Amino acid sequence: MNLFQNGFDLLNRGGWVMYPLLGLSIIAFTVMLERGLSIREAALDAEKLFAELEPLLKARRFPEALQCCQNHSGPVATILATGIANRTLDFPDIERAMEELALRETPLLQQRLGMLDTIITMAPLLGLLGTITGMIRAFNVVAGAGSGAPTAITGGVAEALIATATGLTIAIVTLPIYNYLTERVSEIISEMEVSATRLLNILTVIRYEDAQKNRVVLPTRPLIVPAQFENTNLN
Repeated sequence: MNLFQNGFDLLNRGGWVMYPLLGLSIIAFTVMLERGLSIREAALDAEKLFAELEPLLKARRFPEALQCCQNHSGPVATILATGIANRTLDFPDIERAMEELALRETPLLQQRLGMLDTIITMAPLLGLLGTITGMIRAFNVVAGAGSGAPTAITGGVAEALIATATGLTIAIVTLPIYNYLTERVSEIISEMEVSATRLLNILTVIRYEDAQKNRVVLPTRPLIVPAQFENTNLN
């Protein structure tokens, strides 16, 4: 109860700008929580997946390889499943199908991160605005009270600085989490690109081996010469 009362008093002492700052803090917390859970679900140990996938591909057990990808969540597994499903196409078409899916998945990973970037910039500015308006109000109080109230200005400035401290706190807490989430998104995008290239390399080897295995080799046999030409002197 005391904590709630202290928080309410802090809001009132900081001035009207504390309410927009409260809204920004709630939005930042919600976005960080949602993005953190989504990115965690999208992350995948690509090496572990390829350890399961590569033996199936080399054994030409493509339905099982496709099911292996579908058993994992995240864009990396989805892109690999797309490549395996389109394995009979020409390699430029396989690459185009995976690239198209990657272009759709990337914005989903990055969505709402821009809101955090905006909050990091806006919160200190709002806090500074609250401090400036609070100081103006404090000076007006002093001007109205005359020189007999020397503590009025110091009290007013102290209250006005609450807004700046709040804005800076929001930015300081949000910034490292935003950087972490951005870095994780970049890692997932990189894993998508590397995994797609790795799958294409495996499919290239498989297709080459199958072509070598199925290549028709004509048996060698002596040239048959018609009887009327057997004793013909070609010189």
